Amino acid sequence: MDDKRLGVSVKGWQVPPRPDHAAMEGRLVRLEPLNADAHAFELQAAYQGHDGLWDYMPYGPFASGSAYHRWAREREAGEDPRFFVLRDRATDKAGGIASYLRITPEAGSIEVGHICISPSMQRGAEATEAMFLMMDWAFRAGYRRYEWKCNALNLASRRAAQRLGFSFEGVFRNHMIVKGRNRDTAWFAVTDSDWPALAEAFRIWLSPANFDASGRQKERLSSLTRLVRAGSDPALSEG
Repeated sequence: MDDKRLGVSVKGWQVPPRPDHAAMEGRLVRLEPLNADAHAFELQAAYQGHDGLWDYMPYGPFASGSAYHRWAREREAGEDPRFFVLRDRATDKAGGIASYLRITPEAGSIEVGHICISPSMQRGAEATEAMFLMMDWAFRAGYRRYEWKCNALNLASRRAAQRLGFSFEGVFRNHMIVKGRNRDTAWFAVTDSDWPALAEAFRIWLSPANFDASGRQKERLSSLTRLVRAGSDPALSEG
């Protein structure tokens, strides 16, 4: 019997597996486990000249493909974070990277982060489908909570989280020091109870029927996810 003083009982839940190195296939994008030899120079070429991509990251920018290769080599076999490379299936070009991190199966919690998308991929639906594929894997595996955290000053990341259906949960002040600067951290999450409706919103938006002949969206993803989010970020407008 549930006791409101102690919280709702979690019945029948089992500890989910940790993410493995299997690729994930979408209609627009393929998520490949990071491999320095296969991906580093291609990714660095996609990022070259766009140093602002690294402003809120704890590393980067990288001066050369060799420097990025060293970084990738140190992380390709890691268990946490577990990195994946986003490959555009239409062009067969790698255009971004993302990871699972702070993977806590015993709590049913997992985070997405280390997201760095090249400007060319930012303009398409591929990155959105990649975020859907990663989230979908987590909830199908049995995770109860899927987190997104970012520097509170990074309004682009906060806007992306809200567009993707993450609910704003607050700002942790003086959370860490990154590149010698204070970082307040904005927290967002999707829970397993949010996921069925949110997954349907993604499927509607990603459907070919939602795009015209020029590839322009007919219905905005933010309009679909707004109905699911439990909380909006007060730093952002709902426009």
